[in-house]
Amino acid sequence: MSQGEVVDLRDFHHPVTSLFQVDGKDEDLFLSKGIVDEFWNTGYIANIPVLTEEQCDQILQDFNKLQGMSEHDPHFHLMYEYHKNQSGDDSNILFHTLGQWRVFDSFHDLIFARKITVPSSQLLEEGKRRSVRWWHDQAFAKPAHHGGVVAWHQDYSYWTRTQPMNHLTVHIALDDQTIENGTLHYIPGSHRWTRDGGKPLPVVDFDFKDMESIKTILTEEEVEAFDPQPVELKKGEASFHHPLAVHGSYGNRSDGPRRATVLNYFADGVKSASDADLIGSSGAFVPKGEKMEGAFFPLVYELSEE
Repeated sequence: MSQGEVVDLRDFHHPVTSLFQVDGKDEDLFLSKGIVDEFWNTGYIANIPVLTEEQCDQILQDFNKLQGMSEHDPHFHLMYEYHKNQSGDDSNILFHTLGQWRVFDSFHDLIFARKITVPSSQLLEEGKRRSVRWWHDQAFAKPAHHGGVVAWHQDYSYWTRTQPMNHLTVHIALDDQTIENGTLHYIPGSHRWTRDGGKPLPVVDFDFKDMESIKTILTEEEVEAFDPQPVELKKGEASFHHPLAVHGSYGNRSDGPRRATVLNYFADGVKSASDADLIGSSGAFVPKGEKMEGAFFPLVYELSEE
């Protein structure tokens, strides 16, 4: 974050540091066919190394500043959402924010990291690679002993204002994630669970605090297939998941924090399905039916053949 004047990093559609720079060809960063097939079969893949421990530590320096922000901070208005505790329950605290890519160099440059964007290009549409455009970020923190849950949900349930559904979520562990500290869990095959001809499941809890609330709207077959699988990520590892993959995480009862950053992307060519502000009250307007692009939605990876 720059000192003095308020700089909106949204205006820089390229890295501003060399923190995540890697050399070599794109082919060296591709996921294997077996891993890509696993993604389309289960709805997710996990334990993909994307950051070094040193890179994580650099992000955590900015993460600490992010957690210390207040509405009096000169950069605060750049944030899309900021929740010190989204659950509202002091015994189950969930720190959750959106928009830090506009404020901090490390969060900004992470969205362009080739070890993330190149594999992402393989997971936006089955059977082909796509150029990758930025959607928005998230940060989550669960403090030791009383960290809160993130209730079961499908991401695209919150994103129907953009179509078609060629989206992807990348969840990056900034601390080792274990069952005790509330690691991410997935429901294999749930990326095929839709309603009304392909629509996502309805949102049942906008604040993520009622862990099992999704079961109130599942079919008998979906309830029977509801078999949570934990993905214990090491610091610097990521999981990549389909926009319809049902996922969530339980509370942190360990002696240390559980922190993660989340990157959300969509394929270049996705269009707006709404005339309203697309991200909170940020001013991110794209007329309905027009291509998602512009200052808020930079192209972070472009296929050379397109």
